[in-house]
Amino acid sequence: MPQRHTLKIVEIFPSLQGEGLRQGEPTIFIRLAGCNLRCSFCDTKSAWKGGKDRAAAQVVREAAEIRRDFPARWVCLTGGEPLQQEIGPLVRGLKREGFKVQVETNATLFRALPFDWVTISPKPPSCGYDPRYIRKADEIKVIVTRGLKFPSVENLRRGFPRRVPLLLQPQSNAAWSVRKAWNLIEKSLAAGLENIRLSVQLHKMLGIR
Repeated sequence: MPQRHTLKIVEIFPSLQGEGLRQGEPTIFIRLAGCNLRCSFCDTKSAWKGGKDRAAAQVVREAAEIRRDFPARWVCLTGGEPLQQEIGPLVRGLKREGFKVQVETNATLFRALPFDWVTISPKPPSCGYDPRYIRKADEIKVIVTRGLKFPSVENLRRGFPRRVPLLLQPQSNAAWSVRKAWNLIEKSLAAGLENIRLSVQLHKMLGIR
């Protein structure tokens, strides 16, 4: 008998999307364990390892159960790095349940899956990404770390279609990072770059999960 497809899951919970263009929208979050980068500035280091083995079908059922009391249309697959695991059965199962599926990825890994929204977050200082995301990304989110330099921001902006917004997100909403983000936006405007925006972590400002 074939084994059930399982995933390492850290947590599943309902909340509001706190980041990016979908900010404020009711969303069910599925956090997967594991990451291929493990950045020093990561705010979810607890997801780098561990997690509980769960069948993809079981995860879909749990999301559907949460929806009974929290009628969200969206599910966000996050981590860690969710694309490090084989999430195809999970994505397809969620779609069959009528969910819209967002993925948040560091963009170094790529899987051709039927996502409804793709958030890529290339990591400083290099901000590298798989070039297939040039046609797939709906938004680019860059954490404004101490190591982020303007050439990386400029390369990202020039590398993607102008319609795809580039969001500069201060690291943990820190004041020094906000100032740096503003400085990068000023440099971007002076260089003639368009559709670069300041973004914040709304959930942290509101004190919600």
